[in-house]
Amino acid sequence: MAAAIILGKARPNVKLHSQSSSGLRSDCAANVMRLSLDKALAVGNQLEVEAINGTKHILLTPSMAAQCGYSMESDPWGKTRIYTSLMGCFVDNKDDATFNVGLRLQMYGKNPSDVVSHDVSQTCSYTRWASREILCDRNYMEVSHHIANLDADAQTWDGKDDKLNANPEASGASQGIWKMTFYTPEPVAMVLQEAEQAGYAAKTTSSRLVMRSPYNTAETYSEDVAGVPMEVFRVSTYYMAPQGLNVVNLAAACPKGGVLFTEDMISWHVPRRVTPLLDGSITVSEMHMGINGQRLDRSQMAARGYTLSTTDFHIVVEIPLGSPDGYYKSHAPDYQYHITYFVEPMLEVLWRTDDTQDDTRYKVLFPIMTPLMPQSPQVQDDTVPETRVFSVLLGTFLHDVELRNITFSTGVLTVEESNAKGFTVQEHSLANGSKIFSLQVPFVADVVLKHNPERMVTSYFLPLIFGLIILPEETPFALPVDLRASLQDVVLPIMSGTCDQNQFYISVKFGSHGSNFKAIVGPRELTAEIAEDYNFYENATHLSLILPYTAKDAVFELLTAESVKSRIDLLLLDRANDWVLADLYLACYFPLKATECHPNGTMTALAVKVESTRNLKPSQLTLKDQSCTPQFSDDRFAYFSFSVDTCGTTRTFFHNYMMYENEIRLSNNAKGAANTSPVDPDYRQTISCFYVVNETKTVAFSAKPRTYEPAAEIGTGQLMVQMRLAQDPSYELFYQAEDYPVVKYLRQPLYFEVELMHSTDPYLELIAENCWATLYEDRTSLPSWDIIVDSCENRDDSYATIFHPVVSDSRVLVPSHIKRFSVKMFTFTKDDEVLKDQIYVHCDAVICDTTSQADGSCRGQCVHPPGPSYSRPAGVKRERRSTDSTRQRQISSGEIILSNL
Repeated sequence: MAAAIILGKARPNVKLHSQSSSGLRSDCAANVMRLSLDKALAVGNQLEVEAINGTKHILLTPSMAAQCGYSMESDPWGKTRIYTSLMGCFVDNKDDATFNVGLRLQMYGKNPSDVVSHDVSQTCSYTRWASREILCDRNYMEVSHHIANLDADAQTWDGKDDKLNANPEASGASQGIWKMTFYTPEPVAMVLQEAEQAGYAAKTTSSRLVMRSPYNTAETYSEDVAGVPMEVFRVSTYYMAPQGLNVVNLAAACPKGGVLFTEDMISWHVPRRVTPLLDGSITVSEMHMGINGQRLDRSQMAARGYTLSTTDFHIVVEIPLGSPDGYYKSHAPDYQYHITYFVEPMLEVLWRTDDTQDDTRYKVLFPIMTPLMPQSPQVQDDTVPETRVFSVLLGTFLHDVELRNITFSTGVLTVEESNAKGFTVQEHSLANGSKIFSLQVPFVADVVLKHNPERMVTSYFLPLIFGLIILPEETPFALPVDLRASLQDVVLPIMSGTCDQNQFYISVKFGSHGSNFKAIVGPRELTAEIAEDYNFYENATHLSLILPYTAKDAVFELLTAESVKSRIDLLLLDRANDWVLADLYLACYFPLKATECHPNGTMTALAVKVESTRNLKPSQLTLKDQSCTPQFSDDRFAYFSFSVDTCGTTRTFFHNYMMYENEIRLSNNAKGAANTSPVDPDYRQTISCFYVVNETKTVAFSAKPRTYEPAAEIGTGQLMVQMRLAQDPSYELFYQAEDYPVVKYLRQPLYFEVELMHSTDPYLELIAENCWATLYEDRTSLPSWDIIVDSCENRDDSYATIFHPVVSDSRVLVPSHIKRFSVKMFTFTKDDEVLKDQIYVHCDAVICDTTSQADGSCRGQCVHPPGPSYSRPAGVKRERRSTDSTRQRQISSGEIILSNL
């Protein structure tokens, strides 16, 4: 309770501060005085009430309050009402007409020295006393008789009771109450002092005799009256009057039940005839209903829906559940939400005894609390999945309920922490004083659980436990709520890929699952070790891989003369269900020469296991001569290198070219191996090279589906011819590129060598067909001078060209591949003037097959009759010879400068 009558105890000496009476209201309600204390004034404080009696202040403990006619009702939020009977012990009574009530309220804060006091005084006038007044308050029963009527009710004392044999004057009761006998219903006699020690109060005023008893004392008893349980207090009081000693019978009976509850109504039943108070028939003259000790008129009752009626046996007060004069209160027994409704009706009845015409005013202040009513707060799921936000309303609750925290899947968050995290938690007050709570949580929050029941559908799940408390007791209870929503909102990852000449480049843009998927590269799941080999990179939105086209997880689809078609497969699978989220099949052509024909007569060939020959073991491949096995092989490649005159290579001559041919095949032992699929074809790969005079043609096989034989494709290459200037007639040392321009004296011999490079074929011969000198680097420029014409020296030159023989040695393997000649250094003149001190030498070389029936230059170096001179005068433009241009090779020397020394 926020405010309560506190048991008497020692308090430190503190200075009391007299305060204004703001928040305090007092009024008179017939035979009681009411004092109301606002909750704003009392909340958070501990309240003590003292009765002021002149200069004395008496602390009203609960037992003192019940004995002396004080009661207090305080709602859970501190709003307090204090009732004082005008016949109370410490009320200043002026002739039973004017009553001065004084109270001191002391409020203690958390600090004991922090005390605030309020002195309250109220004067009430009340003269409409009935002959007998009975007051049933929440903690006591009170009955008073008009003293002028006592003689009619008094009895003569016969002196038989031992207790009564005592001298009244010796008992201190010469003018007033002496002794009393309680009926339980067995008689129990007490003198006044004993009765007061037992908690009873008795006194006489100028015109009345007053007796008061707390409930549930040893001398009260229960009695069922018309089906209503009542507590009864009966006593015979002995008092001294001027006429002598009198005995008066007093009784009070107060209801302890009689309340019926329906879903929307409270029915309070009070016996129409309270038999413990009656000896004969009565006539009811007045009947009133009130709230909190205050009468209500008919219009006030009608406005509130209250009714007051009678039956044969009862007076019935009906109050609608939820009336504004009461209040609801929340409870949580066993952590389950319940509510009660509290209201304090009053019933006042005035009746007259038919035989004596004495009237009795019967007044009951009766607090009623309904039984616990279970409440199941409604959970209203207002989630619209398309907004991607969970939205829920929780309620309704009474105003004394607060939301303290929410338990999510990740832990417990206070309301403040929830809002700080981006959730929206709000409290909404309704017009009737109740409240609801709302919560909004985005689907993307980490507290939301999700899974995919279907490939494109996401099911979102938000388990919640709302932690609530009831104020002011801070009683906890909880309400679990599960929210679910489904959306066809799965955004699948997107994969793309490109290639350069050596590598695959793969990029994955994450979908709504982020990186929560299983990646399959080729046949293997992408692990941390594999990812490291493939230059794996990942950020919040993408991942990338860089793989060489020869990666273990790539497959070869096709091999051509100049390239290989390699493919990498990438699958992204759902981890839980292995659904395919995305796939990529990236195939590109990468530069790769499967067959190379070298000028020195060497052939190299690469056999590749393609996808259609997945059972092939490259190590089991051979050439026609099965002793020629791969120089290198692994599970995907076999590399052969061999001379064209070995391994069963054949040569075929055609009109303008010659062709070398071999074949890669499975060895005979491999064909019968158990690990070779019976549906694999007889593996054959034909490889060929052909030479067109001064060019080389290359052939590679192309891998097709297994229903096709490996096929050859023609490629091209070149035979190289070079011309060098020797330093002397030995032709052992030559000028290098960095030595040019070379300086020579006039008529100093220039030793030239023309050579077919990188060939060992003895059937080929190089012929220096035409050679000439020019003044400029351009081989077609003028002036020019012939040095060799149609493979012979220029007979018009006074310094004739000299051919030098070539013999085999450590450097020269095939002498027919080299021609050597010399010419004396000269310069171009015009009108006996030197045009420029430099010359350039150019040649056309022809490569001939010595086994063919060739004519012209291919008969040999200057073996045909020279015929007429072929020299041309300086200034005449050189024309191309009739020799087939496909058989020629054009070569030139660097700059040669004439020395002036």
